[in-house]
Amino acid sequence: MGALSLSALGQAPKAEQGKIPVPEDWSSHHLIFSRPATPEQARTVRSEPRYWYQRYRRELPLLTRASKGSSKKMHRDWAENMGTGAAVGAANYPAKFSFLGTNANCASDTTPDYVTYSTGLTGSATQASIVAFDNLYSGCSGTVPSVYWAYNTSPLLGSAQILTSPVLSRDGSQIAFVQTAGGIGSLVLLKWASSLIETVTSPLTLVPVLPAAYPACVAPCMTTLVLRDGLGVATDDTTSSVFYDYANDVAWVGGARGWLHKITPVFNGVPAEISSGGFPVQVNTGNPLSSPVYDRTSRNVFVGDAGGFLYNVNASTGASVASSQLDFGAGIVLGPVVDVTSGLVYAFASSDGTGGGILPANAGVFVLSDTFGSGATGTEVSVGTSTVFGVSTPNPMYIGGFDSLYENSTNGTGNLYVCGNTGANPTLYQIPIAAGVMGASVKITALTPLADTPSCSPVTDVFNANNTGGTEERIFVSVQNNGVSKGCSSGGCIMNFVNLQWQPTTAYATGQQILDNKGRIEVVVTGGTSGASINWTNGVGITLGDGTVTWINQSSLSAVTPPLWQAGHLYPKTLITDNNGNIEISLNSGTSGGTQPSWSMTIGSSLNDNGITWVNGGPPATFALAAAGGTSGIIIDNTVGTGTKPGASQVYFSTLSNQTCGTSGSGGCAEQASQAALQ
Repeated sequence: MGALSLSALGQAPKAEQGKIPVPEDWSSHHLIFSRPATPEQARTVRSEPRYWYQRYRRELPLLTRASKGSSKKMHRDWAENMGTGAAVGAANYPAKFSFLGTNANCASDTTPDYVTYSTGLTGSATQASIVAFDNLYSGCSGTVPSVYWAYNTSPLLGSAQILTSPVLSRDGSQIAFVQTAGGIGSLVLLKWASSLIETVTSPLTLVPVLPAAYPACVAPCMTTLVLRDGLGVATDDTTSSVFYDYANDVAWVGGARGWLHKITPVFNGVPAEISSGGFPVQVNTGNPLSSPVYDRTSRNVFVGDAGGFLYNVNASTGASVASSQLDFGAGIVLGPVVDVTSGLVYAFASSDGTGGGILPANAGVFVLSDTFGSGATGTEVSVGTSTVFGVSTPNPMYIGGFDSLYENSTNGTGNLYVCGNTGANPTLYQIPIAAGVMGASVKITALTPLADTPSCSPVTDVFNANNTGGTEERIFVSVQNNGVSKGCSSGGCIMNFVNLQWQPTTAYATGQQILDNKGRIEVVVTGGTSGASINWTNGVGITLGDGTVTWINQSSLSAVTPPLWQAGHLYPKTLITDNNGNIEISLNSGTSGGTQPSWSMTIGSSLNDNGITWVNGGPPATFALAAAGGTSGIIIDNTVGTGTKPGASQVYFSTLSNQTCGTSGSGGCAEQASQAALQ
């Protein structure tokens, strides 16, 4: 893979005033692209802006590597109170807008980067239903962050909540989302304007204009379209976020009674729902739909429902077919993940129903063709237990995260990480994929104790080449309670785990970490260039040569951080955490001395502790941060090098329950945190 350069962007979205806008919202995690292998594939995917946005996040950091001496471990930047009980929602995401370039944009810039969160609360004169923050980065001057704008979008004679994810226009100047009031769902289109006086508790109340007036209205302004079924009856929507087709100015959204809606124009004309030519289309007779995903290659819309079925809808005619029932538990609560390049659709099921109500059933990942027909079953890989003796009710199965190997391959080869075991303790699994064919899942680590069964969040993979000391890749996931990691305090928390894969003939720096093909963390003792192949035969605490690189096996990847060293303690062969924060590995059993050893900072170094030989295995491969009730879906910002503006290239999410939000009070928090060490 060659480095992507600004001069080689080809058909990439056009820069505006020397900057390239890069929106990221929930849909960025559901429409993905492996690399095109043929000229025909390349022509097809290069016409899709999301293809370029994915490449920017994966590759352009190579051009803006952090300056020498900058810290790899960025601190948690901020948490902002959005109100008591505020939450984006476990299945929803905030939305981030930034510009591609060599520097992050603060409030002092003409067009600052911003992130927007729906609060999930009823809008009022004292409570925003949606809020945006700018001045996001710790390197910005002034208040970090600042409220960019805050709106109450409830109707004047009613109340409304936004229970779905917002989506952004291509230039970031407009936002679309669905809100619900009195059992009626409405698509909201909003033009925002920056403000110095609006806050979460003192928002601007927007009075909607008619759709015909929306194109010419002066920001801030909004319009609404009530979602109606094929008979013209208003319907609700609390489960389906808007998917926006940038190229055709079309929005797709589902409803509570199984109707799929098509709206066009959206941002570039007088918005209107299509009520002819097969639309809206009723794909089922009453099950709420999850979020739809439109694929420009197959020209199909893919959407799941609470009954566990996946639907394939022709975007031109509305003709639809249903798969066989894939989920017999919580239903397909999130839209599928569609790999446009490979023509594959991945669906995530809380229970496959294989136990027949008596024997255990499994949580599973299904993959189907993007042209699947009626009754299609696809191929399943199970990821842990969903029911035991028919008495367990599984938690929802949220989408997984595909790694950089998959997205950089030309044939859909890499790894998918999911949080499964939906009827027992949530567990992180790896699913290897070869040429679009899933292999058997590999259990990586449990995220809670055995007896605790909270729900997970969606899984997000973050690839970042900006870290000093070499490229890093991590997966992020949260649990709603009982997290086992050190930073969780047995409550809800967000965790991250190293999952960078080994590559042949690749330069590795001392201290860099990878996840080997046996689920173990390998740490570079001596930097160099890897060989053509490797067989991971080294035991825990043992080094292994690889070209000019030397690796040390830190142990299997685990959510549990080893305990601190204790004096006079009988240790078997085990791991502890030293007072420098590094993992120490005992090569033999014995009783520790009476005083703390003077631990070396050098990875691979050893010392004697009253007869125990400890070896420095490097820093932990996992970090965690308390997040009450767990987190929403996780958004990444990976288009600016961390050396150009401290605090850039971070992750964004909200808590699902109330906690202390920095200095802004207690409530549901909008948060920005580090990619490397969650602190």
